[in-house]
Amino acid sequence: MMQIIPVIDLLDGVVVHAKKGKRQHYQAIQSQLSATSKPLDIVSALLALYPFTQLYIADLNAIQKTRASVSTNYNVIEAISLHFPQLSIFLDAGIKSQTELNTWQKLNVRLVIGSENFTQIDRYRSLNHHQQPFILSLDFFPHGYQGPAELLTNTDYWPQDVIVMSLAHVGANQGVNQGLLAEIISRAKYFNIYAAGGIRDAADLIMLKQLGVTGALVATALHQQKISSQDIKRLTQ
Repeated sequence: MMQIIPVIDLLDGVVVHAKKGKRQHYQAIQSQLSATSKPLDIVSALLALYPFTQLYIADLNAIQKTRASVSTNYNVIEAISLHFPQLSIFLDAGIKSQTELNTWQKLNVRLVIGSENFTQIDRYRSLNHHQQPFILSLDFFPHGYQGPAELLTNTDYWPQDVIVMSLAHVGANQGVNQGLLAEIISRAKYFNIYAAGGIRDAADLIMLKQLGVTGALVATALHQQKISSQDIKRLTQ
């Protein structure tokens, strides 16, 4: 059974269309599932498509450290958590310090720690997680992996759940980075590996399931109705 997890990217309180990791160019999403880009409307539309139990949120203000980055989307994310208590929320808020971690831990979410936020492994290791275990995101940009080299090569630093985030493939309609995923899965047999970036349709999901991923993070293909509720049901059961 594979998990399929819808993704929303928040910027200035609205859901935007992420594409190739070029965050400065993201625009409000135009979804075939919803008439608006308001977060609660988008989440409602995703749940109308399929009764998902998980949701991945990327807080782009917090990730990019824009002015008042913590407060920009905090109430929006809290509202999503309260309106949809059935959802287990994975949240990437660009956490790079204990202070930021403490702030975001107040929400009822599972925090995603992105490798892109660290240049040294000691800063990553110094984070003290008081609640449920975090999720590690290994972040790959168009120019390659971003983060401490040790974090990519030494699985001793990994929690149980690891996302392989191929930002160059996000929203690009070019397919997933199969080679990268296969390489990481080959040395991470006892971890839950989640694929993010480049999923175009049900065929890509089938390939990922055969590859052995635990779950897939999907956005564009859902909003363009390239993946149906029947596809999801068939792959997740």
